[in-house]
Amino acid sequence: MPVIRHADSRRTTTPNAVVTTHASPTQGGSALAVWRVEMAAGAAGPQHSFDVEQVWTALDGAATVDLDGETLTVQVGDTVVMPVGVQRRVHADATAGFTAVVAAPAGARATVPGGDPVLPAWIA
Repeated sequence: MPVIRHADSRRTTTPNAVVTTHASPTQGGSALAVWRVEMAAGAAGPQHSFDVEQVWTALDGAATVDLDGETLTVQVGDTVVMPVGVQRRVHADATAGFTAVVAAPAGARATVPGGDPVLPAWIA
């Protein structure tokens, strides 16, 4: 399927964000997953790592990203390359929230400290 219509995008609501899958193996892609993350003001994702590199580009708002012990500030237009296996946590700006588009190899697995690797719904 070369065109994935917005109406056909899969939306997943987590405690921290609304994630919209634009392309993935179950939605017309094969090797790459692309999704949008929309975090409300003050929201923060869990600390975790991935078994693949991820590329995040900020579309709206701002965030701080704890990445391998370093705290990075991200604003509209900035891109963060998150390496394989590195602990990360994204914190949306307290007033503006944060929206980003993310790309990574399909089938990526996330792991929270002490947990088993899982395939998030938006990457499947």
